Amino acid sequence: DFWWMDWQQGELSTLPGLDPLWWLNHIHFYDLARDGKRPFVFSRWGGLGNHRYPIGFSGDTHVTWSSLAFQPYFTATAANVGYGWWSHDIGGHMMGTEDAELYARWVQFGVFSPIMRLHSTNNLFHERRPWGYNAEVLRVTRDAMQLRHALIPYLYTMSWLNREESLPLIRPLYHDYPDAEAAYYCPQQYTFGSELLAAPFTSPADPDTRLSRQVVWLPAGDWYHFFSGEYYRGDGCYALYGQLADVPVFARAGAIVPLGPKVGWGGVDNPAELDVHIFAGADNRFTLYEDDGETQAHTQGAYGLTLFTQNWRETEMEVTVAVDAKHMATIPETRQYHFRVHGVVNPDRIALQIGGELAQNWAFTYDEETETVHVTAVDVPIHAAICLTLSTNRATLLSRRDRTTETVSALLHAFKLDSMTKMILFVRQTELRKNPAMLNQYELALTTSQARALLEVTQQAGIHHIPHTRHRDLLLLWNNQGLQSVQYRFAQSDEHTWDLAQRYHQEGGVMPRFRAIVPQKRWRGTAVYANGTAVSYQSE
Repeated sequence: DFWWMDWQQGELSTLPGLDPLWWLNHIHFYDLARDGKRPFVFSRWGGLGNHRYPIGFSGDTHVTWSSLAFQPYFTATAANVGYGWWSHDIGGHMMGTEDAELYARWVQFGVFSPIMRLHSTNNLFHERRPWGYNAEVLRVTRDAMQLRHALIPYLYTMSWLNREESLPLIRPLYHDYPDAEAAYYCPQQYTFGSELLAAPFTSPADPDTRLSRQVVWLPAGDWYHFFSGEYYRGDGCYALYGQLADVPVFARAGAIVPLGPKVGWGGVDNPAELDVHIFAGADNRFTLYEDDGETQAHTQGAYGLTLFTQNWRETEMEVTVAVDAKHMATIPETRQYHFRVHGVVNPDRIALQIGGELAQNWAFTYDEETETVHVTAVDVPIHAAICLTLSTNRATLLSRRDRTTETVSALLHAFKLDSMTKMILFVRQTELRKNPAMLNQYELALTTSQARALLEVTQQAGIHHIPHTRHRDLLLLWNNQGLQSVQYRFAQSDEHTWDLAQRYHQEGGVMPRFRAIVPQKRWRGTAVYANGTAVSYQSE
């Protein structure tokens, strides 16, 4: 079905400047198309222009956390030269030390990668099977792989957009937000298609919080956590803490994400059932693309298009679905739709029309915890348009519940900390949000990482270190609420200069709303909260 070129071809050719890998990819790609099927080759980087012949293989990665942490940056920035279909050896290829948590986090990154491919060298002690570690890793990676399969309708549509509009699936944020300074300093996050933003966990859980940590910048606008439905105000940074099953993925307001069903195993037929996630708060359109997935018939018009729209008004929203009458090929004659509308209150009125008639035999439920309406319609014919309307008597249909209390509870549940102290801190968490100095009473009970987690979540301010991406070191400072009580210090020295006035540099003051610092030589950066807790990073 495909050729895998893996460096056996050498690096020289009789045509000056032509890498033989580039030429081999070209020849094999068009040779594989002679039987009417769609060709692809699997290859290492063949140079500029090789984006025409996907899929790419990024080489033999080491089994380390630093290798995983580099891959989101590497994959997203490849879009700068149009190379959108990188694949990596999920789990790492060789060397390093096998680790169950590292494996699970790598699989989760694989779900939100262009190509998901698990691989390692032939070593008895490398393990890439989901059942090869423990029950928790099996559960987490099985759910991740089933999610990847469910994402096929969305991924396939993004593949079509890449073909038609040269928009890679994964891109750095400065592609969509070129005027935002922060977009150039968030190398471990990226847009995942037109509707989502992903920032997978790429570092191990802290031994005291027992949680993984990732800092995410959300562009201006309104955002929702894709899995929990929690609302986030954009134009700010957030420290995310998560259990092994958690993955930081966000949907912008208005987003429409069609998924297939979660199945136990395989199958790539266009699904007879769709699980459509709609995130309230803005108008939007999403066109789902489908074809036979194998032949060149799509070039002759044999494909299907389904248009989803969200029409937003403050107290009412309308979701419509209509198949393009000119492009119905490969779409199932009937299809079951599940609509999951996120970020809304329990509506006072809800109506569903199919083919212009009020629908029969359908049901809806409301989940207060996730602020989500779930609507199921059974067996909708291909020619029948759907119109779902939700409305409320309140001032707004939006929910946007403040979940800080729930987040603090989740942190405390995870902490390696005695239960009495956990209970006291939970009872006083409202006071903590207003007066972080009250944490001083628990200085002997809390570790620095535990205090940092509580303060980052309740104060929405902090400092974060990102090593070995575009820059050797990168420090992010953020203070979403502009709190005067959160301070910072930064110092660095250049011992290779004879100019004593230039050898040492120190600055500090109120933590800025956002600032990126690229340190040089020896350095140390520190965030200081109102209670005196100091969080520092420094050069190695």
